Amino acid sequence: MQDSEQTGFFRIVRNFLFSKTNKEFLIFLFFLMLSGTFWMMMTLNENYEKELRIPVSITHVPKEVMLLSNETDSIHVTVRDRGIDIFSYLYGDSRKKLSVNFKNYDKGNGKGSINSAELQQLLTDLFHSSTKITGISPSKYEFFYNTGAHKKVPVKWSGRVIPEQLYFLSNTTYSPDSVTVYASEEKLDSIRVIYTEPLQCVGFRDTLSIDCQLRKTDGVKVMPDHIHITFYTDVLTEESMDGIPVQGINMPAGKVLRTFPAKVRVNFVTGVSVFRRLKPSDFVVIADYNELKNHPSEKCNIYLRQVPNDISRAVLTTNQVDYLIEEENE
Repeated sequence: MQDSEQTGFFRIVRNFLFSKTNKEFLIFLFFLMLSGTFWMMMTLNENYEKELRIPVSITHVPKEVMLLSNETDSIHVTVRDRGIDIFSYLYGDSRKKLSVNFKNYDKGNGKGSINSAELQQLLTDLFHSSTKITGISPSKYEFFYNTGAHKKVPVKWSGRVIPEQLYFLSNTTYSPDSVTVYASEEKLDSIRVIYTEPLQCVGFRDTLSIDCQLRKTDGVKVMPDHIHITFYTDVLTEESMDGIPVQGINMPAGKVLRTFPAKVRVNFVTGVSVFRRLKPSDFVVIADYNELKNHPSEKCNIYLRQVPNDISRAVLTTNQVDYLIEEENE
């Protein structure tokens, strides 16, 4: 029974394939594939120009040396050759990479370099004799190193981080908050902070957490090279604080400044959670005796000298008060 079913199936397939209509279709398909093969062969024999990314690795690095450049970098090379050779460079087993012997190109003083002529020759040796190099970027290759000089520096974000309207950044935390920087002694002396790659975060209202890369600089290696930043937001509110005492400064010995009123109010903008923590002692309001001495007046000017970091647009409700200068009781 099973044999007869198989025989019937093969008969149907045979009749389908060798029917007049299908026979013509198979002939058409054969010649289509044949012409496609000829077209492909002609195309691959024509010359093309293509930019290739050639990985570069630095080898034979002494144990006491730390590379400040990436151990694996790349050079962009534009080559001209037959399509079949270009195809093999892009996708075949003959994809190229350049190994640079540290000892051959070390120039001392923490730097190694390969000039344009040497680089051209090294790259030429990688390709077939028929391949012509028409462009190299960068035109010369440099690498940097040191023998362990380093220091720790803080990290800071850069770019645009702007919460939604009516919100503001109440706090920012970094993990880690500092990184180890390896560079030449001269460069280490000039580095005070390491910035992130520019951030673009606009229009958020909730706590925002970001993993970001640190900015790269030639001749400088940073470990780790990325950090985690958390931006905390708070709702903006207009508030005021009463009971801030006016303090006299530059007062001569034995004299005391009394103002009327003795305590004043300041208006400001801050976050709701920040306002709950504020105290009058967080603000400093002063009156300067030297100003009164040089420019006598019935009233004295008062100035807001110190405000907490987490508030903005702080202003006194009054800029002048009555005053008396008295002898201090012994």
